[in-house]
Amino acid sequence: MKTSRVVSQAALLCGAVFAVDLLAAAISEEVVVTAARIEKPLNTIPNTVTIISELDLQQQLAVSNDLSSVLGNLVPSFSPSRQKMTSAGESLRGRKPLYMIDGIPQSNPLRNGGRDGHTIDPHLLERVEVLHGANAIHGLGAAGGIINLITKKPSDELEQSIRVETGFQSEDVGDSADYGVSYSVSNRFDQADVLASVSYRSSGLAYDANGDIIGVDNTQGDTMDSESLDLFLKTGYNWDNQRLELMVNRYDIEGNNEYISVAGDVDADIPSSAVKGEIDGEGARNKVMTSSLTYSHDDLLSHSLRVQAFRQDFEATYGAEVNPLATFQDPAYGPGLLDQSQNNSEKTGLKITLAKESVAGLPVSLIYGVDLLEDETWQALIQTGRTWVPETRYENVAPYLQAEFTGIERLTVTTGVRYEKSRLEVDDFTTLASYGSQFVEGGDPDFSETLYNYGATYKFDSGWRVFANYAEAFSMPDVGRVLRGINTPGQSVETFLDLEPILTENTELGVEYEGGDLHMQLSYYASDSDFGQRLQRGVDGIYTVKREQTEVDGIEFRVDWSATDVDLLGLRYAGADGRYDSDQDGKVDSDLGGTNIAPDRINASWQRSWTDILSTRLQVSYLMDRKFRNSDDEVVNEFEGYTTVDLTTDLELFEGRLSFGVQNLTNRDYYTYYSQVSPNDVRNFKGMGRSFTLSYQRSF
Repeated sequence: MKTSRVVSQAALLCGAVFAVDLLAAAISEEVVVTAARIEKPLNTIPNTVTIISELDLQQQLAVSNDLSSVLGNLVPSFSPSRQKMTSAGESLRGRKPLYMIDGIPQSNPLRNGGRDGHTIDPHLLERVEVLHGANAIHGLGAAGGIINLITKKPSDELEQSIRVETGFQSEDVGDSADYGVSYSVSNRFDQADVLASVSYRSSGLAYDANGDIIGVDNTQGDTMDSESLDLFLKTGYNWDNQRLELMVNRYDIEGNNEYISVAGDVDADIPSSAVKGEIDGEGARNKVMTSSLTYSHDDLLSHSLRVQAFRQDFEATYGAEVNPLATFQDPAYGPGLLDQSQNNSEKTGLKITLAKESVAGLPVSLIYGVDLLEDETWQALIQTGRTWVPETRYENVAPYLQAEFTGIERLTVTTGVRYEKSRLEVDDFTTLASYGSQFVEGGDPDFSETLYNYGATYKFDSGWRVFANYAEAFSMPDVGRVLRGINTPGQSVETFLDLEPILTENTELGVEYEGGDLHMQLSYYASDSDFGQRLQRGVDGIYTVKREQTEVDGIEFRVDWSATDVDLLGLRYAGADGRYDSDQDGKVDSDLGGTNIAPDRINASWQRSWTDILSTRLQVSYLMDRKFRNSDDEVVNEFEGYTTVDLTTDLELFEGRLSFGVQNLTNRDYYTYYSQVSPNDVRNFKGMGRSFTLSYQRSF
């Protein structure tokens, strides 16, 4: 590991933190749900947690409707957005995070197609809770952390809300135009309440800083030249200390398939572009239905109880290539075969959470329960009816127990255990002809793992606190990629080593200050997997999973300062190093590539309330240069960093709010992070040039 660079940076930041003259102040009691599955004060949690409030979301969405961009602007350890429908290659602390909506898993680790960032309209969110680092609190797939998207709640009285928006770029106002409209109605009827919403959006083309059309990703999916529709319902009924709540969200985004990508040339510094035209087949699409039924009881035998049953039906269609993809060719269908794939995942689960305060009168509280999950995942080739990834059934039972001790003043100690019992069931199948039509014997291997976590936080009178934790996460590798790529005869699912689960260990140390006008936090983390996974692109452009030892470590720093009554200054920094074992000798020796780890990044912001009705936010994102070296210390790839500036203005007008946003204010010309770290002529995309957004929202 290159820990010396990270540790030295941490020491410098630590010195900067302690050099500030700080005044004593009370620590505020923010509340977060994600971290412990029940509501807890944020400052009792021994982890780095980022809360993106509704105001934060409104400001960011005034610039861009891309959730990945929102996360990157506020959580710098999250990878820069690809600015596409796909989120493949985006990571948190160098590993894949688990996306959730109200605690319902949205990620698909069994066949990670990179679409989990587009399963809900972000305007439906009340807040976003980001728990940094590997953990097993919500089960499968949180190697990098958890991104929990919390939806809005019904209001206490009749409230209607309408939002209209448009966006454009000056190069071609017509073709670049975005349009969006959303309407919601909410009310409470005695003991019942309801919130219903519908949102529609049409997106135009995007242009780079030179006024050229940015290449459309016809295959992986693009939010350019697309339409989306979201239908949302949340309703509940309260009685005594109990509540029953139903949530249903149906999200559909699809490319119009009216533009064809034109390959660029990486070596000649020519970006990808697009021209008007039609492609055979269906447009790239995400179609997701998420639903849950939740029962809660605040006082059941001196416990609080929460039971959540959920279902997610996920369908991700990938567009057809303009030129026939070699992987899909089969002599039985003749030459020049055009096909397209579709990922499908059907999840059904049950989460039971019990909480008990002051067990036997002692300063000990318990949270315990069990999680059940069944996930059926497969990948089909929809034009020919073939199967690329066979149907894979994953069953998981996970009882858990978490304890918290508060018997020493200002000290909170937590510890927990979770037992994962899983089974993977795959029938006999035959791979595609391009892999040699290999027959693979099915099987139902089972796995089990006991996961532990420990943590503590200590509060000082002056407003300081320190925290430390150790946590483990359990996840499956990208089973679909592994199975579909088998190209040697005689393989069996029962004995195939690459299907072994991933155990990720995360250790973190942090210090935080919150008092009056100042809030600061600094943390150092290390994340290790003895048998992790890394994505590596083949000559055909298809990524395969490499199972290798991986190590990531880094620091995160953030500070918010109310410089005056009307000025709020913010600074965020994240730096990380990642290495993997390329020769299987038990020692990491090569840098993780950019599709596995984010660049070092600084985000700065200035927020000002000019009057009671006018406010602005100016934010700067600086991505630093990075070189990637192999085991011989040779540079195999380089990332040229870039800086972008965004501006938002909010004006209270006509009993509503008028928002004006400018993305890439200085019109910086750059290739996106993913394009640079994964050089590919077809996807040599530049970032968006200067773009404008205007929206108006009113509640009545």
